[in-house]
Amino acid sequence: MDLDFKNSNTTYYTHGFHTYPAKMIPQVAGALINEFGKNSNILFDPYCGTGTSLVEANLKGINAIGTDINPFARLLAKVKTTPIEIQTLELHLQNFYNYLFQFRFGFKNFNIEELPSFPRIDYWFSRNVKEKLTIIKHYIDQIENIDIADFFRVAFSQTIRECSWTRNNEFKLYKMSPEQIKSFKPDTFGVFEGILGKNYEGLKKYMNEKDNDSKSIICNFDAVKLVPNRIIKDENIDIIITSPPYGDSATTVAYGQFSALSNQWLGYMENGRKLDQELMGGRKVKNFFNFKSEILNDEIKRIAENDKKRALEVVSFYKDYRKSINNISLKIKKGGFACYVVSNRTVKNNLLHTDIITKDFFEENGFKHVQTFTRKISSKRMPRRNSSVGIAGKTAPLMNTESIVVMQK
Repeated sequence: MDLDFKNSNTTYYTHGFHTYPAKMIPQVAGALINEFGKNSNILFDPYCGTGTSLVEANLKGINAIGTDINPFARLLAKVKTTPIEIQTLELHLQNFYNYLFQFRFGFKNFNIEELPSFPRIDYWFSRNVKEKLTIIKHYIDQIENIDIADFFRVAFSQTIRECSWTRNNEFKLYKMSPEQIKSFKPDTFGVFEGILGKNYEGLKKYMNEKDNDSKSIICNFDAVKLVPNRIIKDENIDIIITSPPYGDSATTVAYGQFSALSNQWLGYMENGRKLDQELMGGRKVKNFFNFKSEILNDEIKRIAENDKKRALEVVSFYKDYRKSINNISLKIKKGGFACYVVSNRTVKNNLLHTDIITKDFFEENGFKHVQTFTRKISSKRMPRRNSSVGIAGKTAPLMNTESIVVMQK
């Protein structure tokens, strides 16, 4: 299988609704379904993020279940997989444009008492942007149809990112320079309208291609702690296609930071950054743990020789990762597949072979290794270098290839 998909369009249909860090590209999910999930009834993604694999499953007539503990990711996954009656959506769009017209031309004035307040809002947004975002949010909050309201919320979130003082080419929260801020004067209403229109066209195309009978369920539970039987019964899943976190959020991809402003504006979390502490590896262990993976134990030992604290952070992540695989393994049918898209990261100049570690963890649960594919990362929103030794200016290549580990129960 050629899984590089260099220069491929990764934003077709609903896949382009919103930016998000380290997304699995849809072509990979689609190719894995074609190869290993042709006759599947249910696909499960235990770390579903924005729902890439769920969209691809529904396009191929397969029901899907996804879970993520980030409320913002669940919103994106839900909206990307939920059909909406187009005529009803068009009526809401026209009603919104009429609503906006009143503010654009001064027929209606902004009520200052409606301005939101959350930690550091003035650090990230100008007064003008805050007012216009508030006007948009006020309209969204009045929409009674929850699916349409959520559709608007996704466009609202992308507008938040594009109109804030964040450096949008980053996956963590970094502020623009004073010089950039001085010349940055976004048309907030225009940005929102443009995103709404683009997403409307993407949704229509998705609905035209989607199998009408396939559905997605987006859940709020943590695969590290428990996969509830009331939602997914044991040995009920045909295939898992997922891209788990590459490491703890603090040192790899900070999903909480990326989602923080959206989570705050949407009222999901008062302090969005705290999410990173809840994600895999966020709660640090104090003692070392002997894994049933020789390569992982050796790599932790080498890191500990230079930095015990850093080694314990690695242990924290892989303990949670192993727990989640133990839980997930119970849910897969005999003969079913688990396809994990992972990347091998470097810590303290030591390469952590997450592809082999993933294989070891599944073999611990009675799975057999089918194959590991390798692909070059060309289109993910990912850092290309980092300071693996913790010294400013001293960087090394970071996660420029991915491995797709395929296991069978």
